[in-house]
Amino acid sequence: MTASPAPKAILEVRDLVIKFSLRGRLLSAVRGASLSLSEGETLAIVGESGSGKSVLTKSFIGMLDQNGRVDAGNILFEGADLATFRREEDWLPIRGKKIAMVFQDPMTSLNPLLTVGRQIREVIELHRGLVGKKAEIATVEMLDRVGIIDPEARADQYPHEYSGGMRQRAVIAMAMACRPRVLICDEPTTALDVTIQAQILGLIKALQRDFGFTTIYITHDLGVVANVADKVAVMYAGKIVEIGTTEDIFYDARHPYTWALLSSLPQLGVKGRPLYSISGTPPNLFKEIKGDAFAPRNPRALKIDFEREPPMFEVSPTHRAATWLLDPRAPRVDPPESIRAMRESLRGEII
Repeated sequence: MTASPAPKAILEVRDLVIKFSLRGRLLSAVRGASLSLSEGETLAIVGESGSGKSVLTKSFIGMLDQNGRVDAGNILFEGADLATFRREEDWLPIRGKKIAMVFQDPMTSLNPLLTVGRQIREVIELHRGLVGKKAEIATVEMLDRVGIIDPEARADQYPHEYSGGMRQRAVIAMAMACRPRVLICDEPTTALDVTIQAQILGLIKALQRDFGFTTIYITHDLGVVANVADKVAVMYAGKIVEIGTTEDIFYDARHPYTWALLSSLPQLGVKGRPLYSISGTPPNLFKEIKGDAFAPRNPRALKIDFEREPPMFEVSPTHRAATWLLDPRAPRVDPPESIRAMRESLRGEII
């Protein structure tokens, strides 16, 4: 029996470095990130605020702030290196048409002075070349596809006439209007209540099944990760410190920072005891970081963690982690008790 071919990579990031100039100083927001995404795959990027998740993905659509730049590395997509794009004309065939983004606050994505239908129609006219009645029909069809009831009437309403969940559906409709190959969802359920969150996540999964696009989630919510992702990348201080399948990360995490994130899950709390929290603060990215950036906050840090940055070690063909604990010469260091207990309780079932 012949093995099925490996999925084709649609987006590859290689040793990406992104810097910002602030008041005459340089801040390294992304410090050598690498990842590969296959067609139809769902990747979740997790980490604390300021870890570089949004900056990394904004570089895929040329939306870095004016004081930011790609300093080194590659972003390979459809035979082009997006890291070399400098002009707005370079990005027009990519942004929105090939790679689209859904932001966490739909009110910042929608113009309050224009009807929702007109805003979606403008995207369709720009990228799909439809005009007049054809563009109007495509707009209504897209609103209907994302679950907006009475889409013809709703198309003529303004964003303030929509509820929070409906606004997020409208933003998803706008992002999907051009049938992108990659959809980036930046905390798409943060401002929504739990019931609406589930509906929005279900909608994105249904659209992905129908249209076959690749999805990237940026999130703090590990519960969302467990429910939607095929692959998880853990970011800390501008670097991807661990990457693997969802099962790899939840069942067999190897980086101490990933252990700390998982230990912070409320589900792992014990009644009568304080919830776990990660001590200390992330490093100052204006300064050069020596060794493992997480070492000062890691109670299990080795001496070498403060001296040399760890390389990416391969745990399995699908799983890699940048920690000296994986070096064959490292002493045995067991994960926290909460992680061991979680592995026991899961017993082969995802959270």
